[in-house]
Amino acid sequence: MITSLFVYIVASAVLSSLVIVIVLVLGTNAAETEKLSSYECGFEPFGDARESFDITFYLVGRLFRIFDIEIAFLFP
Repeated sequence: MITSLFVYIVASAVLSSLVIVIVLVLGTNAAETEKLSSYECGFEPFGDARESFDITFYLVGRLFRIFDIEIAFLFP
């Protein structure tokens, strides 16, 4: 029992290490212009991302999620 568990742990460690090494060797680190751009929607961001926002948006989103889940369970 103990030996099979040990073999499993060693095999998983070797396999995960092998996958990490393969990714590091074969993976590309080239930065693309689209990857470095702020957004993919086409315009630059405006304003600060840390601005406070109206809590109504959060509450409406939560209510939508709650009632959406309820509707999903009403019609199985």
